[in-house]
Amino acid sequence: MARYIGPVCRLCRREAMKLFLKGERCYTEKCAIEKRNFPPGQHGKTRKAKLAGYGLQLREKQKVKRIYGVLEDQFRRYFETAERARGITGVTLLQLLERRLDNVVYRLGLATSRPQARQLVRHGHFLVNGKKVDIPSYSVEEGDVITVLSRSQKNSTIEHAMEEVKGRGIPDWLSFDPGSISGRVVSTPTREQINLPVQEQLIVELYSK
Repeated sequence: MARYIGPVCRLCRREAMKLFLKGERCYTEKCAIEKRNFPPGQHGKTRKAKLAGYGLQLREKQKVKRIYGVLEDQFRRYFETAERARGITGVTLLQLLERRLDNVVYRLGLATSRPQARQLVRHGHFLVNGKKVDIPSYSVEEGDVITVLSRSQKNSTIEHAMEEVKGRGIPDWLSFDPGSISGRVVSTPTREQINLPVQEQLIVELYSK
């Protein structure tokens, strides 16, 4: 499965915002945005970007792709699915991305970042409705129950993540039971519950040209 394997801090610097790709490091002074809040590259400090039209639309698309860790072909398929569905295309696109299993694992606090959640899912640490699922892009539905495999409940990575993210809370469209280390999809997320600083309408405009 294709994925980006380069340095991720430069992605945050390129978008001039924290994308939270390195977990707990993003909450410390070691975060690249805290230390070097300018675009990567030789001329990063002196580059003065004046974005308008296509440039703004492209940056918004790249931002969302990088947040969820999907590449161009897969992202376009998500958009085409959202375009065919009822409702507002941009909101539906974000809902499809939010319902990815790796994102749900991250939102439940079982991983410190989406890349880490993706790896844990690929390694088969989670059950969905009692069946093992190791596909990060698996789309959960309302009522689905996500459980940590019994032999993985003492996994040091998952235990550390649960301790590290304690107190940050989970979105209202999910519920979590720390006793059984399981989460449930309460409802389809609304746009207000998807706490991302993105303008999804710009992505729709970009692909609609």
